Amino acid sequence: MHKVLVLMGSESDRETVESSRPYFEFFNIEADYIISSAHRNPDRTAELASSARSKGYSAIVCAAGMAAHLAGVCVSKSDLPVIGVPLKGGMLDGLDALLSTVQMPKGVPVATFAVGKHGCINAAVFSARMISLSDENIQKLLTEFIDNGCVIPK
Repeated sequence: MHKVLVLMGSESDRETVESSRPYFEFFNIEADYIISSAHRNPDRTAELASSARSKGYSAIVCAAGMAAHLAGVCVSKSDLPVIGVPLKGGMLDGLDALLSTVQMPKGVPVATFAVGKHGCINAAVFSARMISLSDENIQKLLTEFIDNGCVIPK
């Protein structure tokens, strides 16, 4: 089974971030949801990112609001694909997080999705799309998902 590490900046992000869980489950991808702030737990966050490949993860999803440095820290410590999901919070209601996540310097890419729940779900589907390149079973599930209008079949 393929695994994706899903990091969130704080406990208050959990409900939004875990909206991706049914999608990971549909694609038979194990998603490990862990709280680790780039600001409050920088050493732990760096360790999670730097050890992700050796622990069998295929990608790292980082969901954070406001300054949203979580994805940047992770991409600086790992060679895995890093997917950034900006979350609402602060005065700019997610725009600040979107800009912090998408405006990475050259050579330090973070795939960035929509703010909030839709971004979390799209991060799960994008993970499945990446993994489907080398996994025929996930590719079949992806085809089923697409044929069903990009909705999890009942």
